[in-house]
Amino acid sequence: MVAAVSRALCLGEAMIMLTRDTGDAADGPLEDVETFRRSVGGAECNVAGGLAALGITTSWISRLGDDGFGRHVLRDLRARGVEVGGVELDPERPTALYVKHSEGGTSRMHYYRSGSAAAAMDPSFLDRPDVRTRLAGADLVHTTGITAAISTTAAAMLERLAGESRGFVLSVDLNWRPALWRDKDPAALWRVLRAADVVLIGADEAEVFAGTSDPAELRELLGPRSTLVMKDDAHTALVVEADGRRTEVPALSVEVVEPVGAGDAFAAGFLAGTLQGLPMEQRLRLGHLGAAAVLAVPEDHAAPLDPAVRQKLLDCSDDEWAAVRVGPAGVKLP
Repeated sequence: MVAAVSRALCLGEAMIMLTRDTGDAADGPLEDVETFRRSVGGAECNVAGGLAALGITTSWISRLGDDGFGRHVLRDLRARGVEVGGVELDPERPTALYVKHSEGGTSRMHYYRSGSAAAAMDPSFLDRPDVRTRLAGADLVHTTGITAAISTTAAAMLERLAGESRGFVLSVDLNWRPALWRDKDPAALWRVLRAADVVLIGADEAEVFAGTSDPAELRELLGPRSTLVMKDDAHTALVVEADGRRTEVPALSVEVVEPVGAGDAFAAGFLAGTLQGLPMEQRLRLGHLGAAAVLAVPEDHAAPLDPAVRQKLLDCSDDEWAAVRVGPAGVKLP
């Protein structure tokens, strides 16, 4: 039994993901797909599963429809070691879902989340006893810009969370989704980011969201509080700490099967390393290892590396790190 009070708490929407069943033809238009395979997706629950797989006691809190899809989400997360006792079930609003369709070597997401149970989260959600207890016991709380985008009430909830005095590290992954922000003002998201202790952001999305991918300029826009974790187009991860210290680690060489979910796996690895008190270089390496594992499989999450292999890679030299290769067959060590 996972303890009700966990070191890490992830807050955000989970969705059912439908993908073409492996028995269907490998390619072709969505209208010709006859059968779909079901799994669980959503940025914050992906991170929750990744943290739990790395040995961090983790809770995920949100709202789900009181329906078969919602019950499947709870069952899936429990099986992955995530504590879900603080989740609220809605008898009227549904669990969100999305369809991931691949055609011509490109994947596209079709979202069906408007009016979902999670979109009804509001500041009062934080006052639920099950939620308040978990927040009070957490060392780290993680959320994303997606949660701020699904509704104005969810954005207000995150603003309240960020504005309260707290005894935990607040981590926010930008996860900028322009389609979700269409006709919406991202001012609330900016306020949450500036109040966060850790901000994870990709260089490409930073350019669109903030108008710059320069770490120094982002540091100025975000203010002095946060540790900035940035991934760039050269597949390098850079940390700029509040005191200006920089640490940079290149990604591993990966035979990519599917990119979706890799950013969440990176976040889980980095945050697990943070909670474990690892040196900054090893936190980034742990993030890269998680991302590489997900890039090499078709799903949004992957089984973690064998602990002995993981430790060897955390401790290896820079030259040995550069020689590692990851693919569907596993990790090839130098």
